[in-house]
Amino acid sequence: MATRDYETVTYEERNGVAWITLNRPERLNAFNHLMQKEMRDIWRSLRFNEDVRCAVLTGAGEKAFCTGIDRMEQMGGASTEDSDYTIVGSHGGTPFHFNDPGDNLGPKSCDLWKPVIAAVNGMACGGAFYMLGEVEFIIAAEHATFFDPHVTYGMTASFEPIHMAGITPFGEIMRMSLMGNYERLTAQRAHQIGMVSEVVPGDRLLDAAAFCAEAIAAQPKLAIEGTVRAIWGAREFGSRAAVRLGYAYVGLGTSQDSIAEGQQLFESGTRIQWRPR
Repeated sequence: MATRDYETVTYEERNGVAWITLNRPERLNAFNHLMQKEMRDIWRSLRFNEDVRCAVLTGAGEKAFCTGIDRMEQMGGASTEDSDYTIVGSHGGTPFHFNDPGDNLGPKSCDLWKPVIAAVNGMACGGAFYMLGEVEFIIAAEHATFFDPHVTYGMTASFEPIHMAGITPFGEIMRMSLMGNYERLTAQRAHQIGMVSEVVPGDRLLDAAAFCAEAIAAQPKLAIEGTVRAIWGAREFGSRAAVRLGYAYVGLGTSQDSIAEGQQLFESGTRIQWRPR
């Protein structure tokens, strides 16, 4: 089992899966400047980590997955040692160089195309959607809730609901964004509308995520990553444009080694013990 040392995140690898836990429970796992840097480092390094085929993202404790930006902390201060991480929410000489607070938090923004599963325990709100909007699917504990407080505090809800719009019906993401702190989406309602793929008791959350992650990690990685990229293409470009790129995804995401790996499983007669959902 491989581990890496971070201050705001815990990280370990086992059975081909990277387990990433936002680890600021005293701040309800709100992200600060350092967490941005550490999340970017994790996502970027996973691009070239051949031991990891899938990742699970969760939060420490039972109260919250992530409650967005840490409003109590000056993120980055007046200057930083790394010019790529200036004060989030600020901009350069013109507004066209705006520094989005969530630029470094999501796997797709960091060009990672290995599948990521979110295991949501407790509250997920505001800036949490930078991450949840870029995972492959979400499994939620029964006590999880989802909401966006921006408008309540006089801020436009923009980046976060845009990230979530791809997995949430228009009326639902609009309602959640406009209701601010006055309403929260339960895990059960999030499942009804398709935002969450599965709801489980809190003490079974990580087991449910492990079942999916280890199953994904057991399959030919090129085929898995090609599938991830193809389906995200449909979300990014629309279905008709993505269909026209389908042959490119198949060509890039298929190799003789990958096919041989799948054929070996088929010829072995191994029966996979599937489960209903």
